[in-house]
Amino acid sequence: MTRQLALLGSAVCLVLSTGAASAVDLPIRKAGLWEMKMVRTGGQIPEVTMQHCTDETTDKEMSTAASPLAKQVCAKQDVQKTATGYVSDSVCGIAGVNVTSHAEIIGDFNSAYTVKSTSHSEGGPSGAHDATMTIEAKWLGACKNDQKPGDIIMPGGMKMNIKDMEKLKGLLPKQK
Repeated sequence: MTRQLALLGSAVCLVLSTGAASAVDLPIRKAGLWEMKMVRTGGQIPEVTMQHCTDETTDKEMSTAASPLAKQVCAKQDVQKTATGYVSDSVCGIAGVNVTSHAEIIGDFNSAYTVKSTSHSEGGPSGAHDATMTIEAKWLGACKNDQKPGDIIMPGGMKMNIKDMEKLKGLLPKQK
């Protein structure tokens, strides 16, 4: 269960750092089943692959849901279009941990895209540390018959729906 919570935490951070409305909105991904391979250094889980079933409405809702949460925990959040894709810079703080991150996003959002991010965290039980994460996402085709938009299938077969993330807002510590 701890591993699934860590994966969920990574997913939340990703949504906060790249999904919220900002100077430039990221494109909507092609509807269907996406495989997302996350490779991370400086963390407990070096690599994980999950699948995400999505559609246009769900991708838009993810941005809409993340935006108020990001505004609550992020002092800075900026996404800009570049010649090769997008760049995101953010400074967020939650539960006494401050995270400064930079991400470069390339790809077409129809068949594949890559997110390369670096972050520096301070505070919390682990103190200051740096981490890098690469997410390689590729479109696999239509969602499976037992999947609905928003479903994330984690290693081991655990399934959750990203639309339930709204419920997690209540678990965040109140900002002072």
